[in-house]
Order: sequence, then C-alpha cells, then structure tokens
Amino acid sequence: LLQPNVYPGNCWAFKGHQGQVVIRLSARVYLTAITVQHITKDASPSGTINSAPRDIAVFGVDADREEETFLGMFSYNMEGDPLQTFPLKNMLLPRAFSQVKLIVKSNWGNPWYTCIYRVKVHGKME
Repeated sequence: LLQPNVYPGNCWAFKGHQGQVVIRLSARVYLTAITVQHITKDASPSGTINSAPRDIAVFGVDADREEETFLGMFSYNMEGDPLQTFPLKNMLLPRAFSQVKLIVKSNWGNPWYTCIYRVKVHGKME
C-alpha cells in the first residue's frame, strides 16, 4: 500500500468490495489531499481492473483522543489516470492528524476482492 513498486498483483488486497485501512503517519499532519493508485487495464493480465476501488471515504484520526474527522468522499475513476489525487476537506477545520483512515465502500464490480496499489498522503507537518 505504501511501497513504490506498482506491478500487477503487488497490491493491498482484501476480500469482497468493502474494506478499510488505517495508516499511521510519521508525524502529525495537516492533511490536504490523498492519492490513490491502481494499475492500468493495459498492465492487467486479465485486461480489466474491476478490482479497483470505486467509492472511498477518508477520515483524519486523532489517536490520542480516539476521534475521527470526516475529510471527504471520492470516486476513483477506472477510466482515468492510474494515479488520482483528491483534495480533502480539512480547510474549514484545520487540524493535524496522526493517522488517516480509508474506507472503501465499493469497487468496480469484482465480487471476490478489491486491490489498492498505492496510497500517498499529502499535507504539511505540524
């Protein structure tokens, strides 16, 4: 999920079309955007990428207080660029977070599993 190598099969996979992951950050960060990456259809051995995430919710997590703050919901476009960046709604409530939680609500139709190849978190350290 956080590794630089992006090739078919080298992904964070979970069973079904819904899942979640919490990423601990190295420092508290004022989050501004998140980038999600999947492989292209051309790179896929099956010629399809229906295991790509579709609808994703993002939360900032304050581990000290065990609080979660909703930062946005977005849709990964499997017809778009494999590397897609989405701005987060942390501007109205500027807070630094120690963790980021991604909740995948759906994928593009694969009934068995969902894959995310890479996630990048953007922001400014506290």
